[in-house]
Amino acid sequence: MKKTGKTKASLLMVACLSLTMMLSACGSGGGPSDPAASTNTNNNNNNNTTTTTTAAAGAELDKALKGEYKGTKVTMFGPFVDADQKKFESSIKDFEDKTGIDIQYEGSKEFEATINIRVDGGSAPDIADFPQPGLLSSIAKTGKVVDLTKVLDQDKMKKNYNQSWLDMSMMDGKDGKIMAGIWNRSNVKSLVWYPKKQFDEAGYKVPQTWDEMMALTEQIAKDGDPAWAIGIESGAATGWPATDWIENIMLRTTTPENYDKWVKGELPFTSPEVKHAVDLMSKIWMNKDYVYGGTKSIVTTAFGDAPKPMFDNPPKAWFNLMGNFITSFFPTTAKVDQDYDWFYLPPIDEKYGKPVLVAGDIYAMFNDRPEVRAVMQFFTTGESIKTWVQSGGVIAPMNDASLDWYQSESDRRMAKLVQDASTLRFDGSDLMPGKVGAGTFWKGMTDYVSGTATLDDALKQIQSGWKN
Repeated sequence: MKKTGKTKASLLMVACLSLTMMLSACGSGGGPSDPAASTNTNNNNNNNTTTTTTAAAGAELDKALKGEYKGTKVTMFGPFVDADQKKFESSIKDFEDKTGIDIQYEGSKEFEATINIRVDGGSAPDIADFPQPGLLSSIAKTGKVVDLTKVLDQDKMKKNYNQSWLDMSMMDGKDGKIMAGIWNRSNVKSLVWYPKKQFDEAGYKVPQTWDEMMALTEQIAKDGDPAWAIGIESGAATGWPATDWIENIMLRTTTPENYDKWVKGELPFTSPEVKHAVDLMSKIWMNKDYVYGGTKSIVTTAFGDAPKPMFDNPPKAWFNLMGNFITSFFPTTAKVDQDYDWFYLPPIDEKYGKPVLVAGDIYAMFNDRPEVRAVMQFFTTGESIKTWVQSGGVIAPMNDASLDWYQSESDRRMAKLVQDASTLRFDGSDLMPGKVGAGTFWKGMTDYVSGTATLDDALKQIQSGWKN
């Protein structure tokens, strides 16, 4: 799926991705005698004003577990509703029982539109869950987001997160770089799904390099089947799955720094680096023998329907590149680790290691009170997401989340992949401005694949989104 952060992410339902929740806070904080308390407890004032603290960063969680903040309230605002809201509330219940802190979560399908209104109006929640870090980035520049470098123990953060997660949490504030949020859940988007039982019976081997994957693609074609099941139709969001492909290939063919420049608009779509990525994708997409239904079917096939031929007996297609949420579209009778499995999309240039494309939720803090600090510190622990991990459909970004919590070998391998990744980068189109990432990028790729635009014209069209 593409975009559990952007529209993509939203669109796809996400059994993974996707994922998202947020907090908003209310009530007054600790008194002025509390060194970690905020001088401001009124949401209508400067939400992130804080006093100088003498307490060590991270001390509030220990105090909370001793009952020192019993009876306080912390509000959360986020995009999860219905079943996802219940899963979130279940994941925080034990913490609430132990600390006496009441985390009042409010979910809204209109979160992305509403959060700006609340922040601009001076009624920001204590904590908000952003499925789109690009949206948080724009708010961070206003100076209304609390810098977490003084709220969280940075040594503990470095031990509990892959450095890439910490790098992605740093954003431009009003007066320089700040740690704008912390990552609590993730979805993995560098996965190639395949029908495991038939794959093994056919004698095929999981490829370890891009060249091996291309050779296997050719072998499957010679055996009479197209290897790839691909669909990018998604209503108004048609085209987003193509962006996942380009993002994955970019991470495998250029530096992480160039990837970052690209999502910021500093490396244009018309650059050799981006064109090379699309060319590599085209070697699969534009070969009618490699794609189920041929190239032109890609545009008219719904992304959720694309994997269906893999579950025919015998399979009519063998591979589908998609985030872990896609399993929600698999037949209900299909069993993970038996009927289907995934392999990591192989590296292309070994000097770029084994990068992983992810999406997920980043929690930001708007009101600085000791109980809010305690909750934010809790959200940096694997324990804060344990029950959700156990229920399936989400991967914890924290290193202290035990692999034993996962209910399938597939999920355990996925979590290990994230922990061991040489580089992690967030879904690029979710980081780009909406007019590009959810606009010209989708349309330009759709036009290119459908044959209504040449590659050069499509890339120019996508790039034009940065100018409008």
